[in-house]
Amino acid sequence: MALVAAVLVLGGGTAQADGCYTWNRTLSQGASGEDVRQLQIRLAGYPGSGAVLGIDGQFGPATRSALVRFQQAYGLGADGVAGSATYSRIYALQDDDCTPVNFSYAELNNCNSDWSGGRVSAATARFNALVSMWKLQAMRHALGDQSIRVTSGFRSVACNNAAGGASDSRHLYGDAVDLGVSPHSLCRLAQQARNHGFNGILGPGYPGHNDHTHVDHRGSRFWSAPSCGI
Repeated sequence: MALVAAVLVLGGGTAQADGCYTWNRTLSQGASGEDVRQLQIRLAGYPGSGAVLGIDGQFGPATRSALVRFQQAYGLGADGVAGSATYSRIYALQDDDCTPVNFSYAELNNCNSDWSGGRVSAATARFNALVSMWKLQAMRHALGDQSIRVTSGFRSVACNNAAGGASDSRHLYGDAVDLGVSPHSLCRLAQQARNHGFNGILGPGYPGHNDHTHVDHRGSRFWSAPSCGI
């Protein structure tokens, strides 16, 4: 969990230091750098309906809008500026390995221990899974902070073949997650996912998806859960 130590956030008062990442300046539109990119990872689940937030280290209008949505979601002053209050909330939401508190790397990879064997490097697959977890964390909060059950995440080629997955499955890239019932219905999960940065949503009514809802970040939008009105 986040370490309890004080650090000065320039222009933004004090905030806790953190075992994963500590921001050392206030960020607003026009800023750029690794600290912006780290912020964008945590805001990936707040792009707005049907949108996807770029993680490019550039604090533009889309990042500001995502930050405002995050601030509103947690009852913070929604000014689109990341300062001590925003950082403190993020620190409370993440563990020291940078994953959100309600999800873990192990949960998104029951294939192997090193994220190897997919269609991208192990490091890329692991990073993609991290971004997916932050999207799911935002989705979980929007659904009343009730649990979301993950049934499948990253797969190597061998694991994907064993699971009967498609040869071009997004699971091979580490950015796909399958969700099961509990406590939300599959349709509720598919419907809510539209607001949290997922280009791919497949659910009940789509072939092979009546027992789970699939979300991913493919290159362009493809949503299909006919039984859910999607």
